[in-house]
Amino acid sequence: MSPTRPPADPPGDDTLDLRLDELVALLEGGHPEGGHPEVGHSDAELLDGDLLDSVASWDPAVTPVGTFRLVPVRLERDVSLLAGWMNDPAVAAFWELSGPEAVTAEHLRAQLEGDGRSVPCLGLLDATPMSYFEIYRADLDPLARHYPARPHDTGIHLLIGGVTDRGRGVGTALLRAVADLVLDHRPRCTRVVAEPDIRNTPSVSAFLNGGFRYAAEVDLPDKRAALMIRDRALRHVL
Repeated sequence: MSPTRPPADPPGDDTLDLRLDELVALLEGGHPEGGHPEVGHSDAELLDGDLLDSVASWDPAVTPVGTFRLVPVRLERDVSLLAGWMNDPAVAAFWELSGPEAVTAEHLRAQLEGDGRSVPCLGLLDATPMSYFEIYRADLDPLARHYPARPHDTGIHLLIGGVTDRGRGVGTALLRAVADLVLDHRPRCTRVVAEPDIRNTPSVSAFLNGGFRYAAEVDLPDKRAALMIRDRALRHVL
């Protein structure tokens, strides 16, 4: 459940590195070289001050494993906890953010000081921080260069922090809950997408069991990924 990150880029650039010329092309309804004509955005949309419809205000979700809530990260409060999770070998193998706390801080700061196209969040289960999510605009992300993105496609990155919460269906329950939160609070979004490493079988299985469909394999700069999609039209079927 790792983010898309070209190996040569510093941590945190994965959701923030579209070049200005590419972004202008998107604004004008065109597409950057290697991109897709389906992606188009108006200046008003990108200047509305909130690209993800106020994640901080989203309601809690009742899940089979407890009451879940997304809480946007505060760097000074949360960096130590998140850095500890990033140094877990099982997490580091796919997120590649192990090392001193400053590595995690840089990754978070790039999002927190960006334009809002990616919101890093703690996942609280029954008020206990136990997971980390990145909710991001996939149509404004470098990922959009690698699949036929649609306006307002919303992406999810996830890691489960505690070992005791892994391998017992918690990830599946949270992925379904977060996808539902996106669709409930982002009326313009028709699809929730994700791109876990194809080698990360538990992650791919969690997405499948959480209502996502396997759409394709895509070659990203740092991995071969499974493109997972949860369609609004199928949310009550899968």
